[in-house]
Amino acid sequence: EVQLVESGGGLVQAGGSLRLSCAASVFTFDDYAMGWFRQAPGKEREGVSCISNADGTTQYADSVKGRFTISTDNAKKTVYLQMNSLKPEDTAVYYCAAVSVILWDSCRVSDFTPMGYWGQGTQVTVSS
Repeated sequence: EVQLVESGGGLVQAGGSLRLSCAASVFTFDDYAMGWFRQAPGKEREGVSCISNADGTTQYADSVKGRFTISTDNAKKTVYLQMNSLKPEDTAVYYCAAVSVILWDSCRVSDFTPMGYWGQGTQVTVSS
């Protein structure tokens, strides 16, 4: 079974930066697409950014384009989310998810459930 462990969340002022990390325990990292999702209080979980480890294809939500960057370190089986120019509306619990590239099509929660794997989440709070 795949296990995902996120780290790197915290409190930051608006305009600041954070880098989230997600370490995956998978046999073959290249067989998976990885994604970052977030859920703010009272809102549905939404896709932030996703990447295919098979070919490097990336997707970003419009709200984070130009500010967030997703990347991977295949040797460490880790996916990162570099978040710059953070805004108060970026405040949420951020989740890492993984799903077989065979099943992946888009950066939506539905593509990572029910056959995907999810981390426990890490809180990101951006103060104004």
